[in-house]
Amino acid sequence: MADSNMTPPPAQIAANRGGIRQPAVKPRDLKGTLLRLWKMTKGSRNGLGWILLFSALASASAILSPLVIGEAVTAIDTGNSVTAILLLLAGLYLGDWFIRFLQQFLMASIGQKMIHHIRTRLFDSMKKLPLAFFDRRQHGELMSRLTNDVDNISTTISNSLTQLLTYLFTIAGVFGIMVFLSPLLTAAALVGVALIFLLTRTVTSHTKKLFSAQQQILGQLNGQIEETVSGENVVKAFCREKQVITQFEESNEALRKVATQAMIWSGYLMPLTNVINNLSYVAISIISGLLAVKGYISIGMISSFLLYARQFARPFVDIANIFNTFQTAVAGAERILDIMDETPEPPDDADALPLSSPKGDIELKNVVFGYAPEHPILKGISLKIPAGTKTAIVGSTGAGKTTIINLLTRFYDVDSGEILLDGHDLRQYRMTDLRRCFGVVLQDSALFAESIKSNISYGHEDASDAAIREAARIAGADSFIQRLPQGYDTVLTQGGLELSQGERQLLTIARAVLTNAPILILDEATSSVDTVTEQRIRNAMLKISEDRTSFIIAHRLSTIKDSDLIILLENGMIAEQGSHQELMALGGKYASMYMTQMGE
Repeated sequence: MADSNMTPPPAQIAANRGGIRQPAVKPRDLKGTLLRLWKMTKGSRNGLGWILLFSALASASAILSPLVIGEAVTAIDTGNSVTAILLLLAGLYLGDWFIRFLQQFLMASIGQKMIHHIRTRLFDSMKKLPLAFFDRRQHGELMSRLTNDVDNISTTISNSLTQLLTYLFTIAGVFGIMVFLSPLLTAAALVGVALIFLLTRTVTSHTKKLFSAQQQILGQLNGQIEETVSGENVVKAFCREKQVITQFEESNEALRKVATQAMIWSGYLMPLTNVINNLSYVAISIISGLLAVKGYISIGMISSFLLYARQFARPFVDIANIFNTFQTAVAGAERILDIMDETPEPPDDADALPLSSPKGDIELKNVVFGYAPEHPILKGISLKIPAGTKTAIVGSTGAGKTTIINLLTRFYDVDSGEILLDGHDLRQYRMTDLRRCFGVVLQDSALFAESIKSNISYGHEDASDAAIREAARIAGADSFIQRLPQGYDTVLTQGGLELSQGERQLLTIARAVLTNAPILILDEATSSVDTVTEQRIRNAMLKISEDRTSFIIAHRLSTIKDSDLIILLENGMIAEQGSHQELMALGGKYASMYMTQMGE
């Protein structure tokens, strides 16, 4: 009867079924990580003291009920009434149910508040990180930290913590009463517990390596599946279906083998634990029977002690499983803290300059930069661009064209040298003001799972419908938007995959048009549209770039002929610069590139 108090919840029963121990990822610094989590959740963990109290009270039924049962057995043996004892036992069980209900109810509230706080802090930290951080990491891996790692912490706080506290109180209370009842029988019970501990150490020493290999192979398999699904068109285009299936089968077979071995080894634990428990139970029964025959203990005491012996052994295996979950959660917390420890974008200086109405004068002074400092991309670029100048940047792939744009918008900061805007270093301005100066169309279009209207007005949510339609018309997007089922209210899937590459690019151009920024940046803005649309966009850009400083990166040199200044980059340095006519008259590399594209 008293064993019912120690029954784990269904979720844990499923996890532990067959004695299968879940693989634990060990944290690097258990104590330090827990201390940081405790400090991080300050203000969102009010009520944990009540959880501690409820855990102690929840263990009271498991601790006291065997004594009451023993008294009932003694009363029956002596012929006394057991009604009052049974009512007391019923009250214990009813109180146990009510306390556990309050415990879970309160823990769910506190746990989710703490997780809400952690997830919010993590997301806030990620949004403050520079682009360099995201360029160095897989986006799926970062999403895993925000979801899986946080969920592991949530499970540990909401479920495992209350169970662990209850188990610890129960073990301490049961052990104390067992020693009080019979030190000799307690020693016999401890022998069984020691054997279970040694068995657990032996089994887990084997399963640890197997589960580690399982996780590694599973990660490889998941990566292979992700690459195959996302690149399915390439797989089919190159008729690689058989090879992909073969690779999957090999990885899947390797996973099956190691998972089977891990489950076989972990499957030994529960049956052998039951055997040890039963043998210990038999040994205690025999010893207690001999003591009863000699009159040292009563029948009721034997009943109580046997129930205590059952309760004392069971929590140890459960605590081992909880500790595995606990370690994995702490390891996940370390992965979260690793992100929070990353250096955020440099904050604005206390005396940062406002930038309300920039002119657009830009100057690069001996700019040196490399995504890896030991491999510079730009090597001493110096350049003056007066306000209102339409500048085109051309060059081979990897020459540093997009890198200049990244530096202008302060997605990255220069390694040495400086970039001036209206006579001041970019780093002297407030970041928000600086980036509002730019209307940007990047090479890769970025659309969100929102309406077309919301995508165009991204960052300018107060824009009127008329302004949004006018921006789309200038960008050449209005005609295809009108053909969509709900027009501007059509909700896109994530990334706008239902649109063609060119249509997605037109929407991002419309977004840049709507910003009405004094500086325009077009990074291969027309690379994904047909020649007719390209000409229409070119004419539109000529109109909106009037009296604005603009930067155009293009491989199609025919689209930049009207630029005031053309910069040819080669190996991170300026090889040629001038107008189209000047560079053609020079007869250098630009002229050669242009003639090649024109087929002349």
